[in-house]
Amino acid sequence: MSVVALPRGWPIAPRIQSIIDGVAPPLRAGGVDLPIVNPTTEETLGVLREADASEVDAAVTSARRAFDSGPWSHMDINARKDILYAIRDRVRAHAEELAWLECTGAGLPMLRVRDQVQRAARVFEFFAEVASTLHGEAYTQTRGWLTCVTREPKGVAALIAPWNAPLSLAAMRIATCIPWGNTCVLKPSEYTPLSVRRLVEILHEAGLPPGVVNLVNGRGNTTGAALVDHPGIDLVGFTGGTATGRAIMAAAARRLVPTALELGGKSANIVCESADLERALDGSLVGIFANNGQQCLAGSRILVQRPIARQFIERFVARTRRIRIGDPLALTTEIGPLAFEAHMQRVLDYTRIAQEDGAQLLTGGRRAAFDHGWFVEPTAVLAPSNDARVCQEEIFGPFASFIEFGSIDEAIAIANRSKFGLASYVWSNDLGTAMRCSREIRAGTVWINTPMMRELRAPFGGYKESGVGRDGPAASVDFFTEQKATIIPIDPPAIPRFGA
Repeated sequence: MSVVALPRGWPIAPRIQSIIDGVAPPLRAGGVDLPIVNPTTEETLGVLREADASEVDAAVTSARRAFDSGPWSHMDINARKDILYAIRDRVRAHAEELAWLECTGAGLPMLRVRDQVQRAARVFEFFAEVASTLHGEAYTQTRGWLTCVTREPKGVAALIAPWNAPLSLAAMRIATCIPWGNTCVLKPSEYTPLSVRRLVEILHEAGLPPGVVNLVNGRGNTTGAALVDHPGIDLVGFTGGTATGRAIMAAAARRLVPTALELGGKSANIVCESADLERALDGSLVGIFANNGQQCLAGSRILVQRPIARQFIERFVARTRRIRIGDPLALTTEIGPLAFEAHMQRVLDYTRIAQEDGAQLLTGGRRAAFDHGWFVEPTAVLAPSNDARVCQEEIFGPFASFIEFGSIDEAIAIANRSKFGLASYVWSNDLGTAMRCSREIRAGTVWINTPMMRELRAPFGGYKESGVGRDGPAASVDFFTEQKATIIPIDPPAIPRFGA
């Protein structure tokens, strides 16, 4: 496999550091450096300097200063909006650079990454517009009194972004936090720091005041733990795995710090005999194999109604074997490498686990035959039942598990027999079937006859172990702002004269 370069490349600093108050802090003696590895070539791109507790403290102090006395929280909304629009424009101006860094550092196919960069730009525009329409309330129902309810920014947020779509998910975390006047400290994954660090640089180039968005790098048990436990943090937003989310929520709960968690999934993708099978086939392939299969909302449990199961599965397998695996920088690539070596091995282990549970391997299940890179062949198995581990555990890779079902009641029951509830997909041209599934499936998003579409105006999040809280205009306002009631007498009441 040869590396196909874009028309130009961009430099990568040999050492990636934090950004505090808009600049990289002085390099500490004796710090820990972590390798940054290209998942396509397995070459070391540089090192990441891990932020220890003292560096995290400096970042939180910067964010606290910018919130308490800096300009951001007191800035007129039109001035904040101008800066957020400038961020949108600058992200777009650097779209090719950001996409190149995302492909190089995370192994995501350019075919998908370019759309993710544009979405990252759009979310700053979108939440700037939401912030500009934020309003209070007034109550006069109690005669003689005026009660005004206003909203204020909540404070300093700890934001933790994952490695599977580092740029777009970090941008979503920031863009839902700062428009209201909050400040934050962002920690991306130690595996995929390149595009996120450049994004934070771009925020400052666009005019964001120092201290509003600070960046710290490192592992969860070092940098992440110091950040969540810091007494200067007022709230925590996390996107990532359920086990880590549970630990973060427990740590935050010790100080009664609110948390918003977007966690894992094992989403059911239900294909009914009444479906347009061609569209269902296309959508099911996208639903599990897009983003190299590394997405929490992947349709990883594919439920197919028995009358069409054999035909549908055979066609799915045939198409899967023709998926183009390779260099993520090539515009023809559909699946690139997984993000890091340990994760590749974990995904490959599920082939053995599936077969031990009695599943039939239909295709894939092996490391792809390249000289280097953490590539996994897109994989599909026919599970003996929904109880198999490959149907209950989040694999987070290009790994589809098929289950056959009889009635729609059975499909809904299977869909709900999961500890997760992030999303679901339903393919049916019968309106009643589609609406029953929408009503009865316990998931935060139900897509009908379509693969993934994100409506920014709608809430996004999960039931059960798929998360706590939602992203979206109303949910983000509720999470990132405080409500304050100011009560004023119109007709001054009589006041008891204690001690008169």
